[in-house]
Amino acid sequence: MRRITLALIACLALVAAACTSEADENPLEAGNDGSGDQSSATGSGSSDEGAGDTLDWEECGGDAECATLDVPVDYDQPDGDTLTLSIARVPAAGDRIGALFVNPGGPGASAADFATTLAFSLPNDITERFDIVGVDPRGLGASDIDCGGDFTELYGVDYSIDSPEDEATLLDVSSAYIDGCETAAGDLLPHLGTANVARDIDAVRAAMGEEQLNYLGFSYGTAIGQMLADMFPDRVRAMVIDGVLELGPTGTELAAEQARGFEDAFAAFADDCDTDPSCPIAPDAAAALDELSARVEQEPIPGSPRDLGPGELSTGLALPLYSQSLWPELADAIADGLDGDGSAMVDLADQYIGIADFDVYFAVNCLDLDWPESPDELLAAGVDAARDAPHFGEPIVNDYVRCAMWPAEEQPLPAVTAPGAPPILVVSTTGDPATPYEAGVRTAERLQSGVLLTYEGEGHTVVGNGVPCIDDAVARYLVDLEPPKDGTTCS
Repeated sequence: MRRITLALIACLALVAAACTSEADENPLEAGNDGSGDQSSATGSGSSDEGAGDTLDWEECGGDAECATLDVPVDYDQPDGDTLTLSIARVPAAGDRIGALFVNPGGPGASAADFATTLAFSLPNDITERFDIVGVDPRGLGASDIDCGGDFTELYGVDYSIDSPEDEATLLDVSSAYIDGCETAAGDLLPHLGTANVARDIDAVRAAMGEEQLNYLGFSYGTAIGQMLADMFPDRVRAMVIDGVLELGPTGTELAAEQARGFEDAFAAFADDCDTDPSCPIAPDAAAALDELSARVEQEPIPGSPRDLGPGELSTGLALPLYSQSLWPELADAIADGLDGDGSAMVDLADQYIGIADFDVYFAVNCLDLDWPESPDELLAAGVDAARDAPHFGEPIVNDYVRCAMWPAEEQPLPAVTAPGAPPILVVSTTGDPATPYEAGVRTAERLQSGVLLTYEGEGHTVVGNGVPCIDDAVARYLVDLEPPKDGTTCS
């Protein structure tokens, strides 16, 4: 299961400009021989301040402009191999303050594509004053990696382990996928972590001639923001992080907490459905899901383009819980499944699978977090998680069994405090399934300059989704550098 942002899901409905460069066959380029802009970044991820924008921007659809930048694969070896970053921006429509760098989360979602769509949903007070800039994390866009995995197969197996056959199947498909990643990108895998993504963004800031950057990160993008603030506090003017990925806990701890968040979100959905006479699985939505789960464990339910099995069900359940507006689709899909047609739930699973790049997702998560040393230990953690989250514990935790088998050595991110950074506005939603509310509370307390802004509502992330109290507070901070009072609540 992924920390995909609601903002990204909403933006998929918009017509986005095509702004990422085609991937090279090999994301590693010796020296500066790659195509596109040949500006190089120093080992510290900075260049001469105030030198002016050195990027070669080109129109790439609508109001968007695109560019590329070569950066070191390894910032400790600035003269070594490079990779190419894809960058997109929508220039400020009015009196420009500077660049607002944005990231939608994932890991594995394109920030370049996101920037061109987010510009349509952010308040005018923000888009008038800031360039909206997206830098594709390494491994995407011009530095794309491709492990060759079949993700309908990978997520078509049963993640709730009920037999030795279930475990063997999960480990077999996971091992085959990992082999593909090692073959396709083995040399790059140790360099795809979030700390390097933060360095890349700072390199783009410098190449744009900006003394300081502004940042708005959603979901996994909040981890990038925390690392930016900790590594380059004096280069940050203002920062907002929404739907917080907490740094410090182990991978299995985060996965188990996320499973509980989805369990709570499903309970909220079920309560809403049970009191709505028009809901097709009322008056007991939870019992309806349990019955559907039992049926697919016995045999797949016919559907199109493929049958509905346990893997498709656990994946399809997740997407509608990101947004209350999708709850009717979840109710209909469960009802259709009980009527013998699994197509709607399979479609939800396929939408979820298509949102982000799995290769980067696993490459980053398996590198950034501390994981068990063996698959057996990780699967045992899945069993433990299922006690508190019976529908989501094993599917979410066991999804990371690949991290217990990953070929690149872990580089766990620390629980940073970002001393010297400006106020960091931490937005957290009480009913967030993917990044639970308390993670935002703890992060705001941990950061030396953290300011908590609570949204009482459902869904994953809220900035730019039309909640005036939230959007006004964010705009006022970004434009006027006046954050709300710590502990402010919107509903």
